[in-house]
Amino acid sequence: MTLEQEFLAKIEKHKGIIFKISKMYMDDKDDRDDLFQEITFQVWKAYPNFKGESEFSTWLYRVALNTAIIFLKSEKKRSFIGNEDFTNYKIVQEDYDSEKEERLSKMYDAIHQLNPIDKAFIFYYLEDFSGREIAEQMGISEGNVRVKMNRAKNKLKDILNSK
Repeated sequence: MTLEQEFLAKIEKHKGIIFKISKMYMDDKDDRDDLFQEITFQVWKAYPNFKGESEFSTWLYRVALNTAIIFLKSEKKRSFIGNEDFTNYKIVQEDYDSEKEERLSKMYDAIHQLNPIDKAFIFYYLEDFSGREIAEQMGISEGNVRVKMNRAKNKLKDILNSK
């Protein structure tokens, strides 16, 4: 199996992570698609450095969240389309059923109102990461994780309750 095939198999298996982060950080479909592609590109660029010291999904979370935060902050969004080595591959995003989509839509609308760091904490919370895992991913202490997580959850509750 070539490096590209190995990478594509892992991305296909874990594309839900990228889709969720894209949806959490971007409310416009075109922007979500751009972010999805940007995350995929950044993960591809970083993939040769993945040493397997952690699960691929854990490493993917870190790269994807960092990319989303940088992408959100950047005024000029880089395009993935120009990379000829990788443009032949299409990665299909997950589809949600209409009932689930409606419930998720309200949650994502509220999440969009959070700042990028609070979004990351909510994402880790929704993905059931432990305090230790979040601390490792974010590079902060577990105590700081608890404080920041509570603040992010309270902000989200306030937004949801105000609707």
